[in-house]
Amino acid sequence: MSTLWYDTWAGNDWNRGFPVGNGRIGAMILGNASETRLCLNEDSIWSGGPRHRVNKNAPEELPKVRELIYAGRIPEAEELMVHAFSGVPESCRSYAPLGSLRVMFKGVPSECKTYRRELNLNDAVYTCKREFEDVCITETVFADYPDGVLVYCAAADRPEMITLRADLNCLPHGNRGYAENDTVYAEGEMVSDDGKYGFSAGVRAFAEGGTMHCEGRYVSVDNADSVTLVFAAESTFREIDTLAAVKKRLSVPQSPYERLLAAHLADYRALFGRTSLKLDYDKSLDLLPTDRRLARISENAPDNGLLCTYFDYGRYLLISSSRKGSLPANLQGIWNPHLDPPWGSKYTININLEMNYWPAERLGLAECAEPLFDLIRRMIPSGQKTAKEMYGCRGSVAHHNTDMWGDTAPQDEWIPGTYWVMGLAWLCTHIYTHSELTGDRQFLGEMYPCMKQAAMFFHDFCEMRDGVTTICPSVSPENTYILPDGTQGCACYNSAMDTEILRDLLTQTLEAAEIAGDCDDTFIEKTKELLVGLPKIGIGKHGQILEWEKDYDEAEPGHRHISHLYALFPSDQITPDGTPDLAEGCRVTLRRRLSSGGGHTGWSRAWILAMFARLWDGEECYRNWIALMQRSTLTNLLDNHPPFQIDGNFGSIAAAAEMLLQSNRERVILLPALPKAWSDGSVNGLHAVGGAAWSFAWKNGQITEFTVTAANDYKTVVVISGERREIALAAGETVNFTC
Repeated sequence: MSTLWYDTWAGNDWNRGFPVGNGRIGAMILGNASETRLCLNEDSIWSGGPRHRVNKNAPEELPKVRELIYAGRIPEAEELMVHAFSGVPESCRSYAPLGSLRVMFKGVPSECKTYRRELNLNDAVYTCKREFEDVCITETVFADYPDGVLVYCAAADRPEMITLRADLNCLPHGNRGYAENDTVYAEGEMVSDDGKYGFSAGVRAFAEGGTMHCEGRYVSVDNADSVTLVFAAESTFREIDTLAAVKKRLSVPQSPYERLLAAHLADYRALFGRTSLKLDYDKSLDLLPTDRRLARISENAPDNGLLCTYFDYGRYLLISSSRKGSLPANLQGIWNPHLDPPWGSKYTININLEMNYWPAERLGLAECAEPLFDLIRRMIPSGQKTAKEMYGCRGSVAHHNTDMWGDTAPQDEWIPGTYWVMGLAWLCTHIYTHSELTGDRQFLGEMYPCMKQAAMFFHDFCEMRDGVTTICPSVSPENTYILPDGTQGCACYNSAMDTEILRDLLTQTLEAAEIAGDCDDTFIEKTKELLVGLPKIGIGKHGQILEWEKDYDEAEPGHRHISHLYALFPSDQITPDGTPDLAEGCRVTLRRRLSSGGGHTGWSRAWILAMFARLWDGEECYRNWIALMQRSTLTNLLDNHPPFQIDGNFGSIAAAAEMLLQSNRERVILLPALPKAWSDGSVNGLHAVGGAAWSFAWKNGQITEFTVTAANDYKTVVVISGERREIALAAGETVNFTC
């Protein structure tokens, strides 16, 4: 049952609230017996406008930093990096809350006779039923993408029983609240380096029966049968006249609820219905509230039904936080209550933003990745300035954080992460993944200019030392090594992750160049030279994958980042059937991490889960999925870093897809990492390289049937229980197979 439900209210506990969103507007729904509070976000409300933060001293100090690193004088190199490379100011912008819409019921008791609130994932609709002695009040909330509004409705099972006050409060931004007829408005502004950017918001009220009036920032309704509130917000990030844009959003006809709901359901179901996962489980567990089911898992009781709900919840969250025209999902998706949120609720691009989009194409939600590619395009000119002014290089570069403006300068003054030049390079590999899993080769050609800019930076930044392509300075996010003399350091050259990302970027850029018809021979030849010169992935003294250029000990063996296994996942440079020795090195690495306490953050556990899927180890996948639910999942099933951070929700459902299907250009493997606990089930709509959608069922761990739908002419080898079968389909063809 794709529903989260609870028989207790959330109160003011964010970790018990329900998130709704349409990509651009989000709300976390809290409340108690007599009040509902919608904590509001609009994706383009950030702490300020764009700014350029490059440290102009960086180019003259870069040669000295490299000299110190090559000489092993790491503390001196790192001190110089902090002084010469750090951004000025040190931080890019942070995501900020818009405010809240508080609905207060009048004349109701402080306690309910019965109370149930639920989030239906099939419809993306929140419902809350409050039953008092003489009346039942039902609330409904949904975020409508076609109309770009948030809709709230309260209705009673008896006439004239709805009396409420609604307060639109955007005080964090200098709220200017006022009323016009049936609508209350709020306006605010944030300071930017080149002036100000601001926003407008509004709530329009519709009452069936009773009386209604608006004053200041309040809507007052007395003795109505039902009340509908429609919320809209716009910022100057997209609109010049934000108030006019809000009024246009709110210009819906009287009694708009049914029309808005119908548009919402048609739009959302078209996306959500593309994929499904079903596993056998005890259906009586559906009678338990979600928090009690989660508690049972914490006591090691099996519940495949809740795992399927979690899978659906991740897809719901992606659709709700990332749609065409919105900004990408950030560290909190779009649900952030803090003016000073954890890590700025920004885009951290040394794993977290990338993880947010791992499930998009795999689970048939390719459109939801469009905001990511918009951000990449926006980052290119900023990254060109950073590349030139910091490093004296052509091309475009980004470090380990960015914001909605595409900031590319170093973030913070933190050696393990700040001075890392691979952020844009990693993001650009998503262009290739999108093309591969959708079969859209034209998209790869269209985005090639971005890939070329990212690759060109390394043409100038990399040095050739004894024929080896060398990235310096480099770090392995966000880990620390120990030198033989006991000195600890992070700065290095050619960390494994950096060379693995660069291998993907250069390889994929060369392929994109062919599709785009680039005849720049100088660029092509230099790209090939760097690619050939990249060091190979190494094995260390413990049998582990080398994380740094030398086999150093780690200061923190259970570190949350497993950056050097990028080549295993999300890349496919390492596979059990292609590079078995390296695959075994990955297994050793993961076991060493976990035995030392690794996987202690939600996103890290999700990444580990995906890596074990790539190693075809279903039992380890299942153990890590249960550990994720037990240790890193909040009451409302959001991922817990801690605190709340949404990447674990997204990374884990991508891992689930990898457990069930893995593909490259040579083969598709069905059920490569199926645990015994999932012995019977079915899945629909998983996407493989080449753009084909796969649906299949299994019994006792064996495939019983499968269906393939090809977006393009499609030919592959399908591997089922070790047996190989060639299949070929024409574009648009669907073929069913029985095993």
